[in-house]
Amino acid sequence: MKRTIYNIVLLFGLALAPCAAHAQLNTDRITSIGRNALYFEDYVLSIQYFNQVIKLKPYLAEPYQLRAIAKIQLSDYQGALRDCNAAIERNPFQPGTYYTRGYIYRQLGEYDKAEADFTEALVFAPENKTYMLLRADTRAQMKRYEDARTDIDFLLRREPESASLHFERGVICIQQKDTACAISEFTATVQYDSQNPQNWSALGGVTMMTGDDDAAFTHLTQAINLDSKYAGDFINRGIIYYRKHNYRAALTDYDKAIELAPQEPQCYFNRGVLRQELGDYNRAHDDLSKALEQIELSPSTTASADLLGPILYQRAMVSMQLQQWKDAITDFDSLNVLYPTFLPAYYIASRAHTALGEKKAAQACLQRAYQIEDDHNSGRDTLTTASTLNTDVQMARTETGRRDYRKLFSQRAAQNGEADSQEQKYSSASRGRVQDRYQDLVNEPSISLSYYAQSTPKYNYALDAFNRRRLLPDVLKATTHELPLSAEMVSHHFAQIANLSNTIDALPDDLRSVPEREAENVARILFARAIEFAIVQDYASAIEDCTRALTLSGLNNTMQAIMYFCQANWRYRLLEYQLSNNVSGLTSNSVSSLTSNNDAVYASAFRLMLMDYDQVILRLPDFAYAYYNKANILCRQKDYEAAIRHYDDAIRVDADFAEAYFNRGLTYIYIGKHQEGLQDLSRAGELGIYQAYNIITRLQ
Repeated sequence: MKRTIYNIVLLFGLALAPCAAHAQLNTDRITSIGRNALYFEDYVLSIQYFNQVIKLKPYLAEPYQLRAIAKIQLSDYQGALRDCNAAIERNPFQPGTYYTRGYIYRQLGEYDKAEADFTEALVFAPENKTYMLLRADTRAQMKRYEDARTDIDFLLRREPESASLHFERGVICIQQKDTACAISEFTATVQYDSQNPQNWSALGGVTMMTGDDDAAFTHLTQAINLDSKYAGDFINRGIIYYRKHNYRAALTDYDKAIELAPQEPQCYFNRGVLRQELGDYNRAHDDLSKALEQIELSPSTTASADLLGPILYQRAMVSMQLQQWKDAITDFDSLNVLYPTFLPAYYIASRAHTALGEKKAAQACLQRAYQIEDDHNSGRDTLTTASTLNTDVQMARTETGRRDYRKLFSQRAAQNGEADSQEQKYSSASRGRVQDRYQDLVNEPSISLSYYAQSTPKYNYALDAFNRRRLLPDVLKATTHELPLSAEMVSHHFAQIANLSNTIDALPDDLRSVPEREAENVARILFARAIEFAIVQDYASAIEDCTRALTLSGLNNTMQAIMYFCQANWRYRLLEYQLSNNVSGLTSNSVSSLTSNNDAVYASAFRLMLMDYDQVILRLPDFAYAYYNKANILCRQKDYEAAIRHYDDAIRVDADFAEAYFNRGLTYIYIGKHQEGLQDLSRAGELGIYQAYNIITRLQ
């Protein structure tokens, strides 16, 4: 039995008084707004506010600590750890910072460091209940149960009638396998707080462990009558009904457990075993198959590992009843991998082979069974998983195993109890626990230059200098997501193309004859039409105009670089279109699926893109977008090492280039460097790409 959700919350104001009373109003106000965003679970937004304070006053400790709390909520423990270290460097006398860092170490399984930090926090706040509870929990995880009980006992002397403290002491008793002590403590919890279903659930679980089904039934029923939402209460009461042969009531409880926890394999396993006993083999087979499906979705959990063997055995037995011999053999083979000396599997599998007429296979199973028996009788077997497998219905772990430490950092979560789904709770995709929203491992798109951007465009000094010259009808914006056009906008751009074409048609075919003093104006008109063509997705015409403009002499470096950059982007868009429509003999379904095939058109297109980006870099060595886009192209070609070098260059030029951190982080992951990838994804999330937090959570 593991730890429980504490009924104690780290309020955001806890031990977090401003570190600099002389802070000017603007940073105080930004910090206050960030705190509000943190309170309302807008973690990504709060990080952006704390970033501003850190940029203005990097010597303050408080914004680092607050940003660490936001990152914890997003499961970015490495990023939060760095922020805590920074906060402690700036102010080593804040207990809340040590507590926060201790919590992170606890989540990372570094219990020695966690205990040291909780102890340090208690030096500054020796009677803080939250700090001591977390230290007790950490000591229990280290199996230092007496030290853990010492902490709980200290708190109990101050609050002898605290149900939550007796509950924690009961959990430690369970970890020490002292059921008598646990019953005593959980009895105290229901005495001091009889309206909390969790207390009755824990008491019911431990009395059930002692074999007192009647008392356990009473306690579990009390928890259920108090509107328990814990599936384990229904599973365990269902087991008691099952033992008392009240199968209808048992099925009802199992159905309710599945309604509450449809992802829990034990619910389906227990119901499958009961249906098997009742002769309802088809539905029993369905339940056991569903249990295996849920295990496949979360194979690393302890419960999944414990149940896998019993589920395989029970489903194999049901398949035997249904005369589905091949299915039974498949399950027995899988079971034999887990339990190589489990005798019944070999004997029953031999019957299935016999039913199929597979005499050699049947004999092989029997021979293996005889060998196992002989080894066991002669004392030669060394496998301890040998001859027993618990295939009966199994108790659910009690609710104390479902602990959510994040609630220690979320006042609102504690007030509201279990949160609704993010889709129901938030209209904004960047609010709440964004790390729970699945994110594919797909690079952020390349930067394009367009008149339209879906979100706030990026700033670049060279692009800004180009726009200030007003060479084009509108301002070029750097963005990863262009705004979709309306019908009216499309009509406008076609009209622009017609107007520009009237001027361009009057130009000589060979632009080399254009005087140098007129070159910039001619290039401006060609580039303006090229952009219009690109906006209406005529990339071939856009590239043609841009190429013509670049033949002119006398253009300054910035203008040439901007045109080369756009031309490279349009080459990519054109290739993407050709691939999706199987033009020019290309057969891949998307650019991202391409590798180093020998298609001449493909190779030529990518070579031209890379050459264009090189021309940009030659003229504007600090144009970060060129390095970034080139890295994206190399990444799509699976040249990951070269891609990382160019992401490095983009970040060297622009230290706050969020997309470059995100894509470099993914690229590190592609080549197996997960630690470097986590660091980059953490930085990307810090800079506003909230999708990074789901990937961080999955990698951890």
